[in-house]
Amino acid sequence: MNNKVNFPNLQTNSWKLNRRHMLKGLGVSLSLPFLNVMSSPKPNGPSTTGQVRRSVFVYFPNGVNGMKWQVQKSGKDYELSSSLQPLEQYKNNLTVFSGLHHPKGIGQAHVCADSWLTGASINAQSGRSYNNSISCDQVIAGKIGMETRYPSIEMSIRSGTGKPFGSNTLSFSREGVPLPALARPTDIFKRLFHNDPSSLQHKRNQLAKDKSILDSVLSHAQKLKTQIGAEDKTKLDEYFYAVRDLELRTSRMEQWLDVPYPKVEEKVKARFKKDVPREQSGEYRRTMFDLIVLALQTDMTRTVTYMSGTEGIGLAIPEIKITASRHNLSHHNGDPLVLDRLAQWDHFFMKQFAYFLGKLQDIKEADSNLLDNTMILCGSGMSYGHSHSNGNLPILFAGGSGLGIKHGQHIDYNRPFLKNDYTLDYKEWKSLCGRPKDDKARLSNLLLTMIQKMDVPCEKFADSIAPVSEIL
Repeated sequence: MNNKVNFPNLQTNSWKLNRRHMLKGLGVSLSLPFLNVMSSPKPNGPSTTGQVRRSVFVYFPNGVNGMKWQVQKSGKDYELSSSLQPLEQYKNNLTVFSGLHHPKGIGQAHVCADSWLTGASINAQSGRSYNNSISCDQVIAGKIGMETRYPSIEMSIRSGTGKPFGSNTLSFSREGVPLPALARPTDIFKRLFHNDPSSLQHKRNQLAKDKSILDSVLSHAQKLKTQIGAEDKTKLDEYFYAVRDLELRTSRMEQWLDVPYPKVEEKVKARFKKDVPREQSGEYRRTMFDLIVLALQTDMTRTVTYMSGTEGIGLAIPEIKITASRHNLSHHNGDPLVLDRLAQWDHFFMKQFAYFLGKLQDIKEADSNLLDNTMILCGSGMSYGHSHSNGNLPILFAGGSGLGIKHGQHIDYNRPFLKNDYTLDYKEWKSLCGRPKDDKARLSNLLLTMIQKMDVPCEKFADSIAPVSEIL
């Protein structure tokens, strides 16, 4: 087969590479790697032995109204704040964190989501200098991804990867390449459960074509390597890694073709036959959460990221008469009326998050339930949206008690550095979100904890110091 391949301009960045050479069988672009898969054993479908561990990462943008979010008392004997009140019945399955931050993320604005799961330092001054690193979810997927049909699922408010400084995804490969997300519930459901026997041969043919394209790309690249300078050779080597990863992913997808899909009841299929408009903010989010639950319950994947909003796009909530976007609300300039609406937005989203936790808890697994066997990180990469501050990130950690996680507490890294109790006035909140009180209170410590609790060997992630001992 003679496939014409235009090799990408080596002067472009990885985001531009990511839009070249789309492989139809994979549904992804050429530079999107399948992480850390060094062998591809024949899959046998969902695991039936041992404990199944899952991890979910839920992001919301632009920080919060900290005066209504901040929990005042640390330890186990604490009361949820007004914004977190919808989570009251899950208090024993939940840990509230205060004072966490990414050291390299301080001062970042609209790239907070990009580094939320990577901890990377991202130069926000120029698209050409954009560099990221592997995200926590992909470290996990790279180790356990072979056990499920999909190593990971990426969901977002907007599909694709977005662009530098305008990402639509939380997930990044080991080369820092963004992994495209899906935003429409119908598309997500089709990806998870599209099982048309008549299309099996078509899929085989497409995968064979994809392999041929990959062979052509490698051939072109090998010839080009003898004609370029040292700097371009480094870029080309990175590209080779991506191609090799795609070869492994293509092979792996071929092996899964003969593995039966799980059966889904007709009433469940009907639930996702029609898209829910994003304008129906609550229903749209509950539908996305339902898809995550279904993906985990059927063991189609064990790692999910859900970007409920980007720093530039956060849905209005007509249901509670909030017509402004979350981004606009975050630029409140201290206006009490706007701040109150931001707090209402926070409270509303926590209601949807509580719905998600409840759905997980309702699904029984042996002597436990899906919530106990799933760790969920929920939060933002920004704390004080008006001036894009990144200290004291709003972070919640739920589930996973069956995996050895200890909950029912507020872990407050600010408290030892405060002379008095919280006043929760505007000036104090703004100050808390600036320079971190405790340099060792790093979000990467929590990410490392999750990686290790997924049984992935890892001694350090990003700038982590150690796992969070208080929750173990």
